[in-house]
Amino acid sequence: MSQSVLLTIARHSIEEVLRAEKMIDRAELLDQYPVLGEHIATQINLYLGNDIRGSAKSVSTSRSLLDDIIHNAKIAAFQDENFSPLVTSEYLRTSVELILFSADGPLSHKDTPILKES
Repeated sequence: MSQSVLLTIARHSIEEVLRAEKMIDRAELLDQYPVLGEHIATQINLYLGNDIRGSAKSVSTSRSLLDDIIHNAKIAAFQDENFSPLVTSEYLRTSVELILFSADGPLSHKDTPILKES
């Protein structure tokens, strides 16, 4: 499974809230990528440019990787107490960083914003 799949899950989690429609088929993802069912803690950081815009980190491995990514993406975007909830115009310019806390140490992946700054 590529890191882009994991980042896409994080983005779709945020888009589900912004669009008020279901975008993630959990059963299909778990069938296609069984590793998503493993219990792996994550952290999601959102950035506007070089500035942090939201963050959420798991303190345990109580959720599956899939559920943890979905949960932390939504918390980082809409419930980080240091920021107001993310709006669509910000989301389009936001990059998403996903950190997986594996037995081998943290693994970090970051995407690029949907819209580039002009």
